[in-house]
Amino acid sequence: MADAVIDNPAEHRFELALGDDQVAAAYYRIEDGRVVLVHTEVPYEFSGQGIGTRLATGVFDAIRAGGRKAVLKCSFMQRFVASHPEYADIFDG
Repeated sequence: MADAVIDNPAEHRFELALGDDQVAAAYYRIEDGRVVLVHTEVPYEFSGQGIGTRLATGVFDAIRAGGRKAVLKCSFMQRFVASHPEYADIFDG
């Protein structure tokens, strides 16, 4: 499995490659220059392996590195940041 989360703007999602052409993905849209995270998907067979955490960490690191702000509409991402206050600086709304 690859460790890098990449931004795939053509698909409006951040991706974490899992092998065999599978990815975990965090879908977004851009509104007023902000990254609005709307949905996160991890294939069922990868549940409980920390994939969602790796994806979320990579997403928030990428947003921060790009100097952007995030809006959380995705319940998974909302739960993640509730226990990871180190990302509080990138949230807007």
